[in-house]
Amino acid sequence: MNQPNDPNQQPYPQPPGYGFPGTPPPPPSKRGRFAKFAGFGCAGVLGLVVVIAALSASGGDSDDGGNTAADSSATASASAGAEEDGPKKKEPEQGGGQVKLTAERAEFSKSILADGSDYTSVRVTVVNDGDDDVSVNPLYFTITDTDGTKHTVELGADEQQIDTVDLAPGENISGTVTGKGLFTPKYVTYTDGLLGDPVRVNVS
Repeated sequence: MNQPNDPNQQPYPQPPGYGFPGTPPPPPSKRGRFAKFAGFGCAGVLGLVVVIAALSASGGDSDDGGNTAADSSATASASAGAEEDGPKKKEPEQGGGQVKLTAERAEFSKSILADGSDYTSVRVTVVNDGDDDVSVNPLYFTITDTDGTKHTVELGADEQQIDTVDLAPGENISGTVTGKGLFTPKYVTYTDGLLGDPVRVNVS
């Protein structure tokens, strides 16, 4: 049977969480928060290890790249140096081309300009076998002996020294070129104008 409502009667207290709106949930336990923190810490450490490993690998690649770049630079420098050196100097022709050259041993004929030293002379003949003029000058000759030593010409030492002339096509001239000292001449080299192509001939 329902009791009549007494306005002065106090309601029975109800335990929290039984349908009263606005009741706050119970606070999380400390153990749950610790588990979450521990999980985040492990994930952070693992992420840091992955980042360090990635940076190390990147650094290794950079080092290798640097070495590769250095090797490439060295190769490029070597190639550039080879290009700067250019082709090897043209070997002297053996008495051919526009200038025909012959050489033979000759007796030294002392001139008044020669001192008391010993001299060795070679008689040369130059023939212009081309279509342009050829300049002849004693200074355009060198004598190389059998030991490989190159001797420059001693001007005016021999009375039979070759003259300084310009040979027209078909002309020729003979005379001696003389080096200081006693030696066995092996070949004579002639260069037209000092900058032209050298011509070499063995001494007979």
